[in-house]
Amino acid sequence: MPTSDNTFEQKKQFLFLFLCGLFLTNALIAEIIGVKIFSVESLLGTGPAQLPIFGTKLDFNMSAGVVNWPIVFITSDIINEYFGKKGVRRISYLTAGFIAYMYIAIYSTTSLPPAKFWLEINNQDSYGNSMNIDGAFNQIFRQGLGIMLGSIVAFLIGQVLDVTVFSWLRRRTAGKYIWLRATGSTLFSQLIDSFVVIFIAFYLFGNWSATQVLQVGSINYIYKGCVALLTTPVLYGAHYLIDQYLGKEYAHQLANEAAASSFSAM
Repeated sequence: MPTSDNTFEQKKQFLFLFLCGLFLTNALIAEIIGVKIFSVESLLGTGPAQLPIFGTKLDFNMSAGVVNWPIVFITSDIINEYFGKKGVRRISYLTAGFIAYMYIAIYSTTSLPPAKFWLEINNQDSYGNSMNIDGAFNQIFRQGLGIMLGSIVAFLIGQVLDVTVFSWLRRRTAGKYIWLRATGSTLFSQLIDSFVVIFIAFYLFGNWSATQVLQVGSINYIYKGCVALLTTPVLYGAHYLIDQYLGKEYAHQLANEAAASSFSAM
């Protein structure tokens, strides 16, 4: 095998490992920080949105996990573009397994008895208010079974739908219009994902009504849809960097091989 081909294989393997690491890391971070709810309007310095949805007016109060999920979406599309459906499915199943392991590990640590000195030196917050740091730690990290199951099921369903729609659109457009297959697959998959996680976590395992699930799910989907559209230039930037890293000819070769394998699997 010529040296140039050897170099390409090494770069290809490194690219796949890098993308998988980026995908896995951001998915795990999103799950960990997802317990915090923040106000998008306050972040942007605007007034409450008060969107009329299913009989009530809602603001954009979002899980902090949405900060990292766009990176997961983009990385998933790039892996699909250059390594096909099989590559995305492998890292998706692996990530789901690590998410389950992470929840078990974190839940186990909340049962550990706290050290007395740790409680004493952290008995006040930054404003001077009394605080039980062990209670705060447990409350933040002790996620319920419903949230864990909802997250994993929604993640897997979203990824399977995303990779399927992405490949279908690539075939229908003969490999053209990257923005269409990337944005279209994300918008479709997140339509399902946004409602599944809430339905399982707070309807099946909680006390939310079906209306509340529809209301909050709609807000989540509107936000994710806007982010998917706004991050489209990032996808083109990633393609440019990969072309420079692999060489345009090799990058196109890899993408064509991925497309062929995805088409044959459909």
